[in-house]
Amino acid sequence: MGNVFDGAGDSLSMSNGGTAVFVEVLWLAVSELASRPWDFRFASLLALQDQNVMGRGAVGFDLADIDWGDTPSERAEAKDFVLRVVDLALQRHRWDELGYEPPYAPTYLEHFRAMVGAFVPAPLPAGAAGDVFPGPAMAVTASCVPHRVLNALPHWDGCIFCTTGSVFPPSPQAAANG
Repeated sequence: MGNVFDGAGDSLSMSNGGTAVFVEVLWLAVSELASRPWDFRFASLLALQDQNVMGRGAVGFDLADIDWGDTPSERAEAKDFVLRVVDLALQRHRWDELGYEPPYAPTYLEHFRAMVGAFVPAPLPAGAAGDVFPGPAMAVTASCVPHRVLNALPHWDGCIFCTTGSVFPPSPQAAANG
């Protein structure tokens, strides 16, 4: 069983393990870049891709189901944020802290980036908002101190590394301070 992310007439299908890695490397990047309310809503959507909570083979989304915004400028800003998240992940942001080498992650990220780049966001039809993309009240805004990333609150207590029981190492500053 695997997971599928759709958009722009294309699909990114990954095994459960591939999906876990894809979400982890995106989580490191989104945690670094999120600053606006929409950014934290997108982070919340990524949190909902945690198979340790949602179930293996039970995650994925379609770019068309995301509330990209009501105006062309809102949609462009949201799309730019997602592209910046993927670009930061492609730069291997904090991958050295994962404790493993994700050899297929660049291929998954490049495929997803091409999908997002080709996707033309449109306003959601009336009544469709909230079905897939978390609303403002469900935005992920808390921090997971041990892992130095966003926490998955209000969905569950802990970040995607907490749910795996990760031994994600402490920051160099925390290690130096004992």
